[in-house]
Amino acid sequence: DAFAAGLLALGLEPGDRVGIWSPNNAEWVVTQLGTAKAGLILVNINPAYRTHELEYALNKVGCRALVTATSFKTSDYLGMLRELGWGPGTRLPLLEAVIQVGGSSPGTIPFAEVAQLGGDAQRARLAELAHSLQFDEPINIQFTSGTTGSPKGATLTHHNILNNGFFIGEAEKLGPDDRVCIPVPLYHCFGMVLGNLACITH
Repeated sequence: DAFAAGLLALGLEPGDRVGIWSPNNAEWVVTQLGTAKAGLILVNINPAYRTHELEYALNKVGCRALVTATSFKTSDYLGMLRELGWGPGTRLPLLEAVIQVGGSSPGTIPFAEVAQLGGDAQRARLAELAHSLQFDEPINIQFTSGTTGSPKGATLTHHNILNNGFFIGEAEKLGPDDRVCIPVPLYHCFGMVLGNLACITH
């Protein structure tokens, strides 16, 4: 709730796109749930993307904010972002805010600080949104692999991904004593839907 209110305090509005570019961590899950509560559309960015792929994905769907890890394996995420720049006059002209997981580089917002940004107005707005957001509105954009051309962004709804996770959990007869191993990145449908949402709904 605090993270969702913080996103609204950054000036994001329902329907805006927020990218997430990170390996699996708790911040990924907080971002998934927080964006949904705020009516924002989470855009899953492959953690293996290189600079040109990141540029394509963020511009294709018009991300206004990006939650990013600092680095992962040999990928210097902040270095790639600095190469592209963000804001008007850069290669990422629509990107306004970069929220950094595990660091506080110049020009970025530390992930932990976002939850401190929201005030009474943003919490009241979240309460209003809880009654106005609809099941058939977009919540998530996932990109195809791009093996037959440039990756395509598939737009999914609250109804789509929640039911997908719920019914997979039903078919697997999941219960509160079960543990689910998620060996894949959360950016993939298996990770965020069949993992996170199947577990949350059960």
